[in-house]
Amino acid sequence: MRIGIDIGGTFTDFVLLEEGSGAYRTHKVLSTPQDPARALLEGLAELGVPREAAIVHGSTVATNAVLERKGARTALITTRGFADLLQIGRQARADLYALQPSRPEPLVPRRLGLEVDERVGAQGQVLRALREADLPPLIARLRRHGVQSVAVCLLFSFLYPSHEQQLGQALRAAGFSVSLSSEILPEFREYERASTTAMNAYVAPIVDSYLGELERHLGGGRLRILQSNGGTMSARRARRQPVRTILSGPAGGVVGARFVAQKAGFERMITFDMGGTSTDVSLCDGEMPITSEGAVGGLPLRVPMVDLHTVGAGGGSIGGIDPGGALRVGPRSAGAPV
Repeated sequence: MRIGIDIGGTFTDFVLLEEGSGAYRTHKVLSTPQDPARALLEGLAELGVPREAAIVHGSTVATNAVLERKGARTALITTRGFADLLQIGRQARADLYALQPSRPEPLVPRRLGLEVDERVGAQGQVLRALREADLPPLIARLRRHGVQSVAVCLLFSFLYPSHEQQLGQALRAAGFSVSLSSEILPEFREYERASTTAMNAYVAPIVDSYLGELERHLGGGRLRILQSNGGTMSARRARRQPVRTILSGPAGGVVGARFVAQKAGFERMITFDMGGTSTDVSLCDGEMPITSEGAVGGLPLRVPMVDLHTVGAGGGSIGGIDPGGALRVGPRSAGAPV
């Protein structure tokens, strides 16, 4: 017996499949945004799922946290001189002819962009070592700002990760959730590496909390988490690298839609998946579209993922009037009743 579960911002959906007979049941409960695991466990109890059933779990918890800007209070630590990395980004203009172009605000505000006095060269050689004495004042500053999670992205750390590892060890010992770029995305292109690592740090406390709760109740062995590329991974790895699940729920929608379309005899299709908080669209031209370069909420994300476009507008999106008098819909959603 296998069960597929998708946690959305408004509803949590279940499909229970008995592999021998091919019979299946569906079930739906209201999501519990403050504690996503509660709705999932309640739904399993209502279905009477046996302990040995294998569970594949997709979720928009991380997606919605980014789109609605409801993630952890996150800081970014960079090599001295690179604190503005996320604010500067690249010179590419998404809207070439806009008279007043605007860019989405980074997940880490400028005041939480901190620097350490270290430097690694382009061949991986240490030009200036990280000093242990610099770490206590840095940790004290993070605490003063009420930081929960820290992204660390040092120059050329994909060639020489020791400085990041030294920082990570000290920060974890101080009680922070830590994401190191040398673990999340150990490759060149500084801006994309920093953006992906910051996104991982932004959603890590939320995803770690609810997946940890699920592991305590279900056991890690029977629980698989859907990745952004349509595959699965263990809950333990998903807790360490939640950015790989950032499009987990939307990817599951594309995989399911493509399966149904193929059964109906169609190889070329456009999938459209509207939830309560977001809407996801993908073009499948004869094969599953996979990419390693994408964006969520306009922010660069560089991990293997189903190539789709996500916008913060769903069935429960809240409308309002902006300062110029124009109608705006989303990205905030009414969500499920608390």
